[in-house]
Amino acid sequence: MISELVQHDVRHLGRQHVICCFELGDVIVDPGPESSVRTLLAALDGRVPRSILLTHVHLDHAGATGSLVRLWPEVEVWVHERGAPHVVDPSRLVASARRLYGEDLERLWGETIPVPEESLRVLSGGERLDGFRVAYTPGHASHHVSYLHEASGIAFAGDAAGVRIDGGPTLPPTPPPDIDVEAWHASMDLLAGWAPERIAITHFGAFRDVAEQLAGLREALDSWAAVARETNADTYAGRMVAHVREVADERLAGEYFQAMPPETLWAGLDRYWSRRSG
Repeated sequence: MISELVQHDVRHLGRQHVICCFELGDVIVDPGPESSVRTLLAALDGRVPRSILLTHVHLDHAGATGSLVRLWPEVEVWVHERGAPHVVDPSRLVASARRLYGEDLERLWGETIPVPEESLRVLSGGERLDGFRVAYTPGHASHHVSYLHEASGIAFAGDAAGVRIDGGPTLPPTPPPDIDVEAWHASMDLLAGWAPERIAITHFGAFRDVAEQLAGLREALDSWAAVARETNADTYAGRMVAHVREVADERLAGEYFQAMPPETLWAGLDRYWSRRSG
């Protein structure tokens, strides 16, 4: 089995640098959406993982899981206890995603197939399992976990460490419904406390400048949360688009906009501010 970290670009809708699945030894982390599962299987080249580790159940990270379990009935799926019901019965997850993506849902993410309950290893955070430390890291999602592979020093942080693509800026992905700025900062504190050698994020890649990555996300999260408080969805999206285009060429901007669609970001922060004022 592979002992080094391998990044599999699942080439979401044919575009590179949008969604990354990580392979380390006999596990994969965040297989991506079902719409990209053929690309992932081709990259795995016949290798069958022992476990699929999910940081959270959003479709861009976990949508392929049911399809893969159908193909590999013996594989074990790790998921937080709050996310577990939504992989066993994804109907509410799909309904929530449809409110964001409408008729584009199936084109973007494919079919969301249930995972049998007996395939799950349900996590709460704090576990030490098979060479991994597990931590509950909410902020982006209320069911988000991160994994530290102790032998390699790699922290698999899903979206808890933000979005950073091909030399571009670090930005916070903030879709509804679970954004919590304070919890997110606490999760970044936890990740920093692990002192990992590398931090692996789904959008996109593994980085050695861990402190700089987390510091950049802290600043960006607070800045964009403040923007959301004083704007509406259209204005927020317009500012995000303008910001990315200032620092990225057309190709890189397209990768950012596909990884974190600007029109989906304001609502998560607006919900956060509404809860705080309610």
